[in-house]
Amino acid sequence: MDGYIDQLINLAEKLSELMCENLGLEKGYIREAFTGSKGPSVGTKVAKYPQCHNPELVRGLREHTDAGGIILLLQDDKVPGLEFFNDGQWVEIPPSKNNSIFINTGEQLEVLTNGMYKSALHRVMTNKNGSRLSIATFYNPAGDAIISPAPKLLYPNHFRFQDYLNLYAQTKFGDKGTRFESMKKMTNGH
Repeated sequence: MDGYIDQLINLAEKLSELMCENLGLEKGYIREAFTGSKGPSVGTKVAKYPQCHNPELVRGLREHTDAGGIILLLQDDKVPGLEFFNDGQWVEIPPSKNNSIFINTGEQLEVLTNGMYKSALHRVMTNKNGSRLSIATFYNPAGDAIISPAPKLLYPNHFRFQDYLNLYAQTKFGDKGTRFESMKKMTNGH
């Protein structure tokens, strides 16, 4: 189990680096933000959802979002049950084949990325055709980590519209991201 968890930690850190790259952040930004004084917190939960003869009456786990960062789930390879809420409806996630790891993001990642990555509402349904096993590993911030949106991902704020219009007049046909960065520097006194 220790070897399995070590591999998942490596996977979570690689995913965090790819997320950083996707967001234009420094490669280790998420890992460093999660570190606190002791490094990121990692925990694994093994859950068994027993066969249920009346699944319409019982939920395996009610709808929720996860509090932490990156969730790596190895779910049952035969019995479904995991569902995610997307575009106003519940979508069933098929059982894992070939030991595929299902990846979910939690609330602290949503805060850190200023909403670019969302924590997803999900639930587990019971099944009348068999029991379901899942092993979830949570790559979370340390308890004393200070979580806030990455400054680079924040929109500029507290500026006069006229100042923005002056900048816009000079950069109208340029990239708005560069314009937003310039406004952030101006509002921070640079």
